[in-house]
Amino acid sequence: MSLPQAPELVLLVVGVLHRPAFELPPVAERLAGEFGPVAEVSEALPFDFTDYYAREFGPGLLRRMIMFDELVDPGRLAAIKLTTNAVENAFRDERGQRQVNLDPGVLSAWNFVLATGKGYAHRPYLGSRIYADLTLVWKNGAFENLPWTYPDYAGEFVQRILARYRTRYLKKLHAEPQAEQAI
Repeated sequence: MSLPQAPELVLLVVGVLHRPAFELPPVAERLAGEFGPVAEVSEALPFDFTDYYAREFGPGLLRRMIMFDELVDPGRLAAIKLTTNAVENAFRDERGQRQVNLDPGVLSAWNFVLATGKGYAHRPYLGSRIYADLTLVWKNGAFENLPWTYPDYAGEFVQRILARYRTRYLKKLHAEPQAEQAI
């Protein structure tokens, strides 16, 4: 019989898609107000993996990653997704169009899991109409793609950033008692 245990805290990372002219600092500040200090905002990558967002956002989207300083309970992922949805809505333009797409995920020693509002066979339900998407697994010293991994997360740019974040996460995890880090 397995006994329930408190989960290991994880690193909160938010994937961001935005229009080229969109100013990201106000969104990062709003997210910091919700989730604690931002530890890093990555450099931008042209998002040319799909035209899925083109009708809503227009051409030339950019992908960035935001890493937060404080570790979180992975059981909060659904609530975090609902919060990031509210932040997206707060930054709609004058026509009501989104200017930014926020995809929160949690990074552990073993994997990276995104939150989504879209269910599918490989996405367990978390509650509050939110599903978990096991996006990447850590194996043999690197991230391994899964058959459903989004193309940008399957690429070297995002995986290099997440590997760097993982290294920082492991140092932080082992340096501080978890009870003091929970938010």
